[in-house]
Amino acid sequence: MADPMTQSSQISSSQGLADGQNSAAAKDSQFSAKELVYWRDPKKSGVVFGVSMLLLLSLATFSVISVASYVLLALLCVTISFRIYKSVIQAVQKSNEGHPFKALMEKDVSVPPETFRKHVDVCLTYINRGLKYMSRLFLVEDLVDSLKLAVVMWLLTYVGAVFNGITILILADILLFTVPLGYEKNKTQIDHYIDIARTQINTTVAKLQEKLPGSLKRKAE
Repeated sequence: MADPMTQSSQISSSQGLADGQNSAAAKDSQFSAKELVYWRDPKKSGVVFGVSMLLLLSLATFSVISVASYVLLALLCVTISFRIYKSVIQAVQKSNEGHPFKALMEKDVSVPPETFRKHVDVCLTYINRGLKYMSRLFLVEDLVDSLKLAVVMWLLTYVGAVFNGITILILADILLFTVPLGYEKNKTQIDHYIDIARTQINTTVAKLQEKLPGSLKRKAE
């Protein structure tokens, strides 16, 4: 029978290894996303931005089912046309090259369990972090933060009255691929104005906290 202390150390080491793997995977995904939005590789970022915009614009015009059907139909037309073309060429040249997609068909397209678990663990880390933060806000752990959320939600009701979901996603996609690069090129000037705005906000919040009743004020602080 194993020593309880040995079992405890083994469990701790396993948890530490899993946490380290999750942290490394999260850093890798963050680095890849950062490379895309900062246009480190213009070709790759351009492709991702173009495809995402095309998809969102298509969804703004057609239904999800129609967009998915058109995309799959276009893909089938390309592959079928290429297969027929290669078959005709082989018949004319009397060659025996075989199936034109043989190399692709022989590739293993299955998702390894380790890769799947790694991405699930990364997503779970973000989900748990988000749930913890949302419970903190909605259970009013900090009154000022909860009031900030209420103001944001109130402003979003006006945004929702003007824009639909797809329009907001299109604007978010454009901002995602333009704002980080613009900030990087004008970091000094933008940081200066952000500091001014932060000072004004902190001053306003401090004044509001001073006007709160005693019990609420202690919770907010």
